Amino acid sequence: MGSSTDNAQEAQGALGARAARRRTPLNRSQIAGFWGAWSGWTLDGMDSFIYALVLTPALTELLPRSGYAATPANIGLAGSILFALFLVGWGLSFIWGPLADRFGRTKVLAGTIFTFAIFTGLAATASNVWELGIYRFIAGVGIGGEWALAGTYVAEAWPEDRRKMGAGYLQTGYYAGFFLAAALNYTVGVHFGWRAMFLTGAVPVVVAILVLLRVKEPEKWQKAEAKVVRSRPLRDILGPHYRRRTWVACALLTIAIVGLWAGAVYEPSAVIQLSLKAGMDKSAAIKTASLATGLLSIGTILGCLALPPMAERIGRKKTLAFYFAGMAVSIAGSFGWAFYLPNGLVPFIAWLFALGFFGGNFALFSLWLPEQFETRVRATAFAFCTSFGRFIGAGVNFLLGAAVLQMHTLGVPVALTAIAFVIGLFIVPLAPETRGDVLPQ
Repeated sequence: MGSSTDNAQEAQGALGARAARRRTPLNRSQIAGFWGAWSGWTLDGMDSFIYALVLTPALTELLPRSGYAATPANIGLAGSILFALFLVGWGLSFIWGPLADRFGRTKVLAGTIFTFAIFTGLAATASNVWELGIYRFIAGVGIGGEWALAGTYVAEAWPEDRRKMGAGYLQTGYYAGFFLAAALNYTVGVHFGWRAMFLTGAVPVVVAILVLLRVKEPEKWQKAEAKVVRSRPLRDILGPHYRRRTWVACALLTIAIVGLWAGAVYEPSAVIQLSLKAGMDKSAAIKTASLATGLLSIGTILGCLALPPMAERIGRKKTLAFYFAGMAVSIAGSFGWAFYLPNGLVPFIAWLFALGFFGGNFALFSLWLPEQFETRVRATAFAFCTSFGRFIGAGVNFLLGAAVLQMHTLGVPVALTAIAFVIGLFIVPLAPETRGDVLPQ
């Protein structure tokens, strides 16, 4: 009798455990919304990385038309200036946050996708570096808003027991875009040139239309909107209640942006240089850079997927510290050591996988930032914190370009950005720990 009772209890416990593991099912709108946000984020990443991949051929053609010689030094400096302009545009994308808090997540998300798609396509028509700079600047305004609004949408639309992993899934889209850009460069770019690459960036217009037609606003935003309490979200996140967490988040994101962009933007140029040094011709060097970018992207996708379970197990702050430490070591190892080896191509590419994995630290912000702010200011806070760092990143990128020009080398200036992640390890403890907290309404 006792044995049968024990068996019944064990069976009941097993059923309870299975029920606990069972996740809340997603409805059609939540699924469509996620794939719309993920696709936008994928094409966003593709758009961002297209510039890094076509930087040398585009400027080689456009600099002489603009009155400048297409020397390696001028290409490096002009590329840094143009990318700084892109990051300034990305920084100005904080304007989308208050719009999304006022008019809804999906409409404004579609607007960001439409903006970056149109102006990326227009970059294919540039006849000089000035036109290319203007198009990239406006595309940056659209691209910067997509991350904040996609992250806000998934956090609010998905059930509480699924949104954390949803943040990791969402972030993989950006690096899937890197992989897509590398694949396009390997095929379209090699055969049809840099203008064709920019034209492929106009594809996200279709995604913007689908987002508008198929996706409903999250219930959390609808409930907050129904209260008809008009706040000033930007003033609120800089006020006494949110001030500390806003500025700490800005600092951490600034470090992430400075380090990752330094590595990601200069990675193709570094691989091309190392490939040419190894005796490859120009075409083979470009293909090698595309393959290396694909490896970097795979590493980052794996880093994004590994992050949410780690954040749930050891907490947000310890997870970010682990990823920041990994970034510091990876940047120093790739650009500071492998880049200068006599036969450094293979070791450099191997380090790129680690650099990619720890670059997955961005997934934590998609998970963590929504947990720190309530619905009425969430999109504004997300957009402001992600945009602030891009202004600093623009300045650092300009300094990097000047350092490359002055030092006549790519490796050391980029390797020095590892210092930013060491500083970040001292800032992480100042952030709030939200593990186990429910998304605030």
